[in-house]
Parts: sequence; C-alpha cells; structure tokens
Amino acid sequence: MSRFDRLEFGEQQPHLGTTGEQNQRYREPDHDERHWLRLAGDERRRGLHESALRYYSRALELDRSLVDGWVGQVQMLIALAEYPEAELWSRKALELFKNNAELLAGRAQALCRSGDLRSAQASCDAAIGQQGMFAYPWVARGEVMLARKENLDEYCFDKAVQLDPDWLVPLEIGGIYLHYGRDAKALIRIRQAVEKAPDQAYCWYRQGVCELSLGLTRAAERSYARCLQLVPNHAEARTALAGLANNRSVVRRFFRRLFNRS
Repeated sequence: MSRFDRLEFGEQQPHLGTTGEQNQRYREPDHDERHWLRLAGDERRRGLHESALRYYSRALELDRSLVDGWVGQVQMLIALAEYPEAELWSRKALELFKNNAELLAGRAQALCRSGDLRSAQASCDAAIGQQGMFAYPWVARGEVMLARKENLDEYCFDKAVQLDPDWLVPLEIGGIYLHYGRDAKALIRIRQAVEKAPDQAYCWYRQGVCELSLGLTRAAERSYARCLQLVPNHAEARTALAGLANNRSVVRRFFRRLFNRS
C-alpha cells in the first residue's frame, strides 16, 4: 500500500487493500483521533515525516473535521517533496474548509515548490487576507518571497515567529532556507530553535546539517554529538559523525604520505 492510499480525499474512499490488510488494520489498538493527531505531532518534532503523515491520515479516517489533520498532512507531503500531492490534498481540503488560512498557505507552499510562483502568490495573498492571525501563512509568504528573490522573506519569517513561539517554527523556516541554498540564513533560524528547545535532538541534528553545509565541521561534530546524547540511536547523526571521522582519517593519511615523501 502506498503512502497516498490512506490520505483523505474529499468524498473518495481510501483504498482498503486486500482482506488481510483490512484485518490487520482493524486489529490495531482502538484509539481516538486525538491520539493519532498527538502521535503525528510527536513524529514531526522528531523529523519523522513519513510516519507523521500516516498518523495525520489515521486521525482523519476517524474524524474528517480535524482541520489540523488536513494541514499537517499537506505539510508532511511538502516535507517529503511530494509537491503535486500536497497541492492536490490542500485543494481537496479547501472544498471542505473554504478559505481556511492554513490550507491556503499549504497550497501556496506546494505551488511554490512546484515552480508556479504566480498561483502560489495568489494563494498566499488569500491566506494572509483571512480573519485571524496564524504563523503558517507568513511562513508560506516568506518562502514565496524567497523564491521570487524579493527582499521581504525575513520580515515574513519574523512575523511568523512572533505569532507562534513554538521552536518548530524557526526550525522549519531554517529548512526552507536550506532548500533554497541560503545556508547562512538557515543557520540563524535553526540556532533560534536550538535556543528555544535545547532538549530536542532534531534541532541539534538540523543544526549539524546546516553547519556541515557551511564547512563548520567542528561545530557540526558538536551538534551531532549532542543529538546522540539526547537520542543515542539517532541513525542519521551517527552516520554523519562516522563520515566526519572517516574524512579526518583520510586527510591525516594524505598528509602523512606527503611528509614522508619530502
């Protein structure tokens, strides 16, 4: 079963699979939609976007009125680089929640990643124009400004951080900057997340990724090491540290051979 089979899609029923798959599905623990929504949020904060997507979808199977589930589902598809699917699900969700600011923002971000900047701008403008103040429309607007090479991205991202103190906001803004190759700006935002949540392994891991991309290898080693202190089985951080150690070993062997020849 593909990751899209369980996504909520308007009135269309999700593919139920074979009888065996259905039996396995109904043998799962009987939890309510809020349980799956909480699990989705937890996985997202660990950087586990694939499993977060499954849990958002599970919550929506039980209650299609959970707009947070629809928004989260779209955001995880974007995080997984499934941009056409993210745009599709945001558009379908907007049939249920007309003019919802966060769903409009999700559609804007998906369109932006797909290269349709004109439609992304229109969807983003519509999101900002809705009643209420939400961080995500400003995040999406910041990305559109960045993609259009307009000097308003920092203003938009600052607005998002002001509206929502959650450490996930600057961390995901940092991820946007990384996506567009703006590594120095990414590091500033990710460090904000680390300052807000020094006990979160995912913040340290993302900081290490950013530092390494900037050539700050010693700092990256420290970030990865701190990530592993918090989550000893963090596979990506362990692999990154091993790669850095191997690179140092190669450099040492090179200079040893060079000096022995002279």
